[in-house]
Amino acid sequence: MVSLQHISKSFGSQKVLNDVSLEIPAGQIVGLLGPNGAGKSTLMKILIGLWSADSGTVSAPARIGYLPENNPLYEDMYVSEYLAFMAKMTNDQMVNDQMVNELVELVGLSPERHKHIRELSKGYRQRVGLAQALLGAPELLILDEPTTGLDPNQLVEIRALIKSLSGESRSVILSTHILQEVREMCDRVIILDHGTIKADLPIDQIPDLETLFHEATK
Repeated sequence: MVSLQHISKSFGSQKVLNDVSLEIPAGQIVGLLGPNGAGKSTLMKILIGLWSADSGTVSAPARIGYLPENNPLYEDMYVSEYLAFMAKMTNDQMVNDQMVNELVELVGLSPERHKHIRELSKGYRQRVGLAQALLGAPELLILDEPTTGLDPNQLVEIRALIKSLSGESRSVILSTHILQEVREMCDRVIILDHGTIKADLPIDQIPDLETLFHEATK
């Protein structure tokens, strides 16, 4: 599904990624952890093709969905109008009105579909972002801090939704600072610090995620 081999990336004299290699099979939810400046965002932007690596090779699916941390939305549009507009922007024949309607239902937006996006709560705005990221039936879904700012009830709902989005034909990369989120949703944990992978383990082989994170990033 995803293969990065010996990826390095620098900005000027600062090396942000240093010889990173990893593989992610289909159907896996991977928690990407690391302190600020660890290289997580750079790694995700290389995966979606926004930036290129200085060296190394990237193999990723053609269909990738991406939900950025700040979730940019056209707030003056209605929910259904916005998703239909973004569907047209994809210029993808498989993205049609039926797919938009199915995604609205999938992410629980049906009661809100005729509201302006500016009228939505933070939780429902995240659902709009998730629906947009799912346009085109991506084989890889990359989510950058998708639950930041949500209240406890919204957290439970969005976490359950994200967990339901993986499957035999889709992998999910979840970048977050919330360790509990990783414990609840992810099959595997990758800890990045100073541009290198410090730990890469199945979640069921980690007895204490807090201790592992502290030891890997100190």
